[in-house]
Amino acid sequence: MDANEEYLNYIYQNAKMGTDTLGQLINIAEDKEFTSTLNSQFREYESIEKKAEEYLKQRNKEEKDISLFQKVSADVMINVKTLTDKSASHIAGMLMQGSTMGVIDIIKNNRKYNGADSEIKELGQRLLTLEENNINECKRYI
Repeated sequence: MDANEEYLNYIYQNAKMGTDTLGQLINIAEDKEFTSTLNSQFREYESIEKKAEEYLKQRNKEEKDISLFQKVSADVMINVKTLTDKSASHIAGMLMQGSTMGVIDIIKNNRKYNGADSEIKELGQRLLTLEENNINECKRYI
């Protein structure tokens, strides 16, 4: 696998985890305004996910999905952490923690794949900006 393909798959998987997580939380959250924010974030992740998939197809490559273990682990953690507290404040805190870890990981990968094609680097930067914006949006609900 070449560096462009690796980086695109990283971006795809990161965005996919975002859509999977937010898709689940949208059904759990009880606050309408917060749910609207989650829907907006979901659409942004979905757009990045589709763009990464498109770039992979242009290169005659296929996206590598998130492992079943990662999916199940994330689903279980969300269910456990929201079992007794479905408030916007609690969920926003969870998302801020996840996005903060995402920011660190994305910065590392942006540096690791600095030699990638410009369109892929731009998509990586777009993902970083999304994570940073999500943290700021969630602060309103803490």
